[in-house]
Amino acid sequence: MQTVPADILHAPVTGRNLRPGTLGDQLGDRPTLLAFLRHFGCPFCKETVTELKRITAEDPAYPPVLFVSQCAEKETAEFFAPRWDGARVVCDPDKTLYYAMGLRRGGLGQIMGLRVWACSLRALRKGHMMTVPVGDPWLMPGAFVVAGGRVLWAHNFEHQGDLPDWTKIPQVVHQSARVPDPTPTPDTVAT
Repeated sequence: MQTVPADILHAPVTGRNLRPGTLGDQLGDRPTLLAFLRHFGCPFCKETVTELKRITAEDPAYPPVLFVSQCAEKETAEFFAPRWDGARVVCDPDKTLYYAMGLRRGGLGQIMGLRVWACSLRALRKGHMMTVPVGDPWLMPGAFVVAGGRVLWAHNFEHQGDLPDWTKIPQVVHQSARVPDPTPTPDTVAT
C-alpha cells in the first residue's frame, strides 16, 4: 500500500481555511480526499472544484476534501473566493507536494490530445471555459484518498480531462474500512 512520503506529511503547510501545522495535521487520521489541481485557467480544475462543492453539500457522509494548489495564497484566494470560499486548500507554488506524490508534467497527448478535446466539450457544457493559465499548464492533476498517511485509493489521470467519478469516493472509503491495514504493528511482527 502506498503511503504519503513522511517528509511531506510532516512538512508545515500554508493556504486557505487550514489549521496551523503540517500536511498530516490537515489530513488527520480519517479518510480525506486529497485533490491536486491543475492551473487556475483550466476548465477541468474549475469543473473539479464545482463538482466537489456540489457533491459534498449533497452528501454529509462525503469525506473531507483537501485541495492542493500549485499557486501562491493570493492567486488561490482569487480563484476559490467565488467558487468555494470555505474550501480547505494547501498552497504549493514550489510543487513539492505534487512531485512527492508522483505527479509530473504531461506529454502533448495528455494535454492536447483528442480525448482532451472531447472532455473540454463536457466542461464547456457545464459552463467551464479555458481562461489565462495561472500556474503550470503542463502539470497533471492528482486525486488520492488518504487516511493516517496511507493512500487508500488513487486515480491515475490518463490525460488532463480524465476526471474520476467523484460520487464513488464514499464507496472507496467504505471498502477501505473493511480491508485490514497490512502495515505490521508491534503485536504482529514475529520475533
